[in-house]
Amino acid sequence: MKKFFRIVLLTAASVLMGTALAHSQDVQWSYKVNDLGENTFEIVFDAAIEDTWHMYDLGPYDAMGPNPTMITFETIEGARLEGDAYEITEPVVVYDDVFGMEIGYYEHAAAIAQKVVLTAPQASLKGYVEWMVCNDVGCTPMQYWDFELDLTADSPVSAASAPAATAGGGASLWGMILEAILWGFAALLTPCVFPMVPMTVSFFLKGSENKARGRFRAGMYGLFIILLYTLPIAALIIITRWLGGDAVTADIFNWLATHWLPNIIFFIVFMIFAASFFGAFDITMPSKLVNKTDSKSDKGGLGGIFFMALTLVLVSFSCTGPIVGNVLINSISGGNFWQPIITMFAFSVAFALPFTLLALFPSLLNKLPKSGGWLNSVKVVLGFIELALGLKFLSVADQTYHWGILDREIYLALWIAIFTLLGLYLIGKLKFKHDSELKYLSVGRLVLAIIVFAFVAYMVPGMWGAPLKGLSGYMPPIQSQDFVLGAYTGPTTGQAYTETSQTTTATGQTKKYADFLAPLPYGINGYYHYGQAMEAAVKENKPLFIDFTGHGCVNCREMEQRVWSDPTVQEMLRNDFVVVSLYGDDKKNVPEEDWVTLPNGKVLKGLGRINSNFMAEQYGVNAQPAYIIVDHTGKPLMPVRGYNLNIQEYIDFLRQGLNAFANAQ
Repeated sequence: MKKFFRIVLLTAASVLMGTALAHSQDVQWSYKVNDLGENTFEIVFDAAIEDTWHMYDLGPYDAMGPNPTMITFETIEGARLEGDAYEITEPVVVYDDVFGMEIGYYEHAAAIAQKVVLTAPQASLKGYVEWMVCNDVGCTPMQYWDFELDLTADSPVSAASAPAATAGGGASLWGMILEAILWGFAALLTPCVFPMVPMTVSFFLKGSENKARGRFRAGMYGLFIILLYTLPIAALIIITRWLGGDAVTADIFNWLATHWLPNIIFFIVFMIFAASFFGAFDITMPSKLVNKTDSKSDKGGLGGIFFMALTLVLVSFSCTGPIVGNVLINSISGGNFWQPIITMFAFSVAFALPFTLLALFPSLLNKLPKSGGWLNSVKVVLGFIELALGLKFLSVADQTYHWGILDREIYLALWIAIFTLLGLYLIGKLKFKHDSELKYLSVGRLVLAIIVFAFVAYMVPGMWGAPLKGLSGYMPPIQSQDFVLGAYTGPTTGQAYTETSQTTTATGQTKKYADFLAPLPYGINGYYHYGQAMEAAVKENKPLFIDFTGHGCVNCREMEQRVWSDPTVQEMLRNDFVVVSLYGDDKKNVPEEDWVTLPNGKVLKGLGRINSNFMAEQYGVNAQPAYIIVDHTGKPLMPVRGYNLNIQEYIDFLRQGLNAFANAQ
């Protein structure tokens, strides 16, 4: 039995390591202002471009060409623009066989300028630069950098700069880092790790006559722990990217995040670990490997310290394994190739920090609580959490392949049951195999029990359709719920929602893919096929709102539950736009008439692959969620908007898109 578990775990670990690294910032922007006299100023935007990339010039190009660099002034007060933006740096112009036209691009650096004439003593200008870069492997999504500057009649020559903005959700990354740190500290409180803290620190201090040397060795011990957790995933990601490029890594991440096989493996692994935490059996690394590593830790020097750190990592595997797996899997689902490295580094720093701090301040060892039954209680609590988190992977596979076995109300019912049992365990009404006798209820357990039962009470209204915004990233979409109280009336318009409006177009035709894709949330009458949606946009003379989403996209669910739930956002999406939701991870094959043949002859049949290819080719987008407002030619009217939970900024984004569409008429 143990051998089987080891095989499953090693298989899952191998799958996790098949990831790759994306580029970081590729362009750094700055600006300077030159006074040309007579209240006229020249704003020069300077771009520092990474050596391996090139950035397209100002164009313009038709719909079949690349995305040019653009400077957009959103707000101009007390001034007017003199002509259009112009190039100071001469671009390299070549004939591109792919686009079938001459294109211009910049390498290493570029300077673009715009003349401004003051119409008042003071002026304020706000806007953004929009660009795309490419290399021999592929292109990035469109990126943008916001700028804001003030001018006066006697403004001196000035300059300002800021880091380039990247496509993606910074808030999401910081959330993952914080979560990884918390998991790192939680791992310290497990019975596999906690007893080793004073043992290892005491070993380093007693093994050295020089305290400074002892502390150095203890610090190296902590550093080796960090490297053992971080370097393997970093090395494999870098090697994979070097061999296959960003396009291959994007496919790997998409496969890991949405294919049924890895998700079912992750689900099974989490269930196995939960059972182990509950005391059903012990999962350990092979004893020969642990003993061999431990024997080498007796050697002196840094080599011995390294093998001692490796011994800790291996011995604590039964407790840290599921935690590490959870950190990695969550970072992979974030969609950026470098996130697993950052989150694993954050986890390992939190995990190794006490070893170093206690070596520096050994008197703190006496203040640590003694090992005892409370450690097993921590392990059981983590088992309940693993049980709940494991359902997410089954849910992703269920949503992606339309199995219909874990809709939102079933998912919620399971979570309510799991956390109710956790609350009963905390107050001593449940007892597991290795638990000590609970003679009285401590204040800490009481506080945790109150929090858990309050969490259960928070979830209960979700059974009738409450949005549960705090859990929006983990829950299946609300559209999958069979009954939602009050779902058939729009919150602001009072317009009745009917099933027919979700399955037929304005001309009475059947909406493509509506037979297996859930309706859009909040009764928004949307489409799932770009062509049909564009026809509707032209007919209704409205801009097209593209929602690039995914069944397994955590940030997409958060945006729907936290931002789309706003009445103003709902009203605008219902009345002012034609909405199309393009799923980038759906596995269902579409009719042959919708298949896409790539230049290399490969035929895309699955809806997710077709939509992902379309978004990458047409708009340079490969991350979810992505929101794009386009005109009737498919040209974006605004920069691509990604994950951002600021409701007012989202409303402004919609309004600015409407204004841009109206001005282009």
